[in-house]
Amino acid sequence: MSSGVHVSSGSQHDAAKVTSGVTVAALGVVFGDIGTSPLYTLQTCLSIANAAPTMENLLGVLSLLVWALILVVCLKYATIVMRVEHNQEGGILALLAALRSSLGPYADGTMKRPRWYVVSLLIVVIGGAMLFGDGVITPAISVISAVEGIGVATSAAQPWIVPVSVVILVFLFSIQFGGTGRVGLLFGPVMILWFLAIAIVGAIGLVSAPAMLWAFDPRHAIGFLLGHQLVGFLVLGGVVLAVTGVEALYADLSHFGRKAIVNAWYLLVFPALLLNYLGQGAHLLVDPKAMDNPFYALAPSWGLWPMVVLATFATIIASQALISGAFTLTEQAIALNLCPRMKVSHTSRAYPGQVYVPAISIVLGIACVVLVLMFRSSARLAEAYGLAVSVTMFATSVAFYEVVSRTRGWRWWQSVPTLIGFIIIDGTFVIACLPKFMDGGYVPFAIALVIAVVALTWLDGRRNLAQSLISQQEPI
Repeated sequence: MSSGVHVSSGSQHDAAKVTSGVTVAALGVVFGDIGTSPLYTLQTCLSIANAAPTMENLLGVLSLLVWALILVVCLKYATIVMRVEHNQEGGILALLAALRSSLGPYADGTMKRPRWYVVSLLIVVIGGAMLFGDGVITPAISVISAVEGIGVATSAAQPWIVPVSVVILVFLFSIQFGGTGRVGLLFGPVMILWFLAIAIVGAIGLVSAPAMLWAFDPRHAIGFLLGHQLVGFLVLGGVVLAVTGVEALYADLSHFGRKAIVNAWYLLVFPALLLNYLGQGAHLLVDPKAMDNPFYALAPSWGLWPMVVLATFATIIASQALISGAFTLTEQAIALNLCPRMKVSHTSRAYPGQVYVPAISIVLGIACVVLVLMFRSSARLAEAYGLAVSVTMFATSVAFYEVVSRTRGWRWWQSVPTLIGFIIIDGTFVIACLPKFMDGGYVPFAIALVIAVVALTWLDGRRNLAQSLISQQEPI
């Protein structure tokens, strides 16, 4: 990770033809988290607002969800941030690597670090550590939220929800050694079926109340926020659940390249998510009793069990985005002297960014199982979910600004307005998620604190070692 930052219309992977196989594999790895958010997001938003499923409330919440997807995923990441890479790698630590490479001789750790770099380093380390913290919650909430569908189908299955979730998590982490590409090709067809299914049931639900299409009008979102004041603002803590997988999207850039990821997003994932959210809103308007679980309420009675099974598989896959992202971040952290060296296996000849880190896989797996046993429901986990990734999104915005202004040569009238726009969006989500801290949000924060302290301590130790060795050498 020693060469300069690249900003282009796509990564170097994109220079080659993006095959359908790569796009399918990207679907199986990158979009699981963001693709399964309809399982719990709308229900969580309405629960936070304690709002009845009236036309006004539904349009307001749906408008917030629609514009969160447009502004955060489509505009910020797919259009702007993901165009910046370093050695074909993405993610917040790739931005730090780009900044460090611009310092030149500092790479040996002997030169005094500029103050701006030290500040950027702290921000990036905190943001990266938060992403690891979020990576622990994501598999836990994704798997248990799907298995809870069994409880919707039959109350007799309630005692089995936690044990089944634990078994699924153990299975998920046990197959990671196969590599991201193989896992993606295994999971990709299932995710295609998942997105087609949620799009179809969403479209059918939307037919019953097509007025939900007015959610594309941002005035409904603004009206909901103003009309509900503080409670309306806190609903954004639920809205962020719709975009929580976006940082993993960027971190997984090295696995498949930007073009395959963006193609999959616009051709299948984005339309399917929109249709499903709008369909849930339409069904709630017609049948307010569906508030208990609006996602599964969309499925016809004969299709409930197939949807539960499909959702279970999809949420197993949902965990893959942040698991793969955690492997990438670990490899980048080792290269930046932010992490003790550990075994890193490269699992692809075509994509050097596809890596597997056994130690991280084991630690993440154990942590996810512990969280499921502690919280025991997706509703309780949702209360802790979103704060950490919001902080990561905020840190990515700051690091992105530093990169484009210092290494890409953006003029202030290009970089500053972009930064302000990002900070407004990300800062709003961070503030809205703060109440989650006492409801379980402290878990990813505690994990992030440990990781950040280890990273900064290791970096300082490596720097001191380099200085000590150089002081003992005779100058040539």
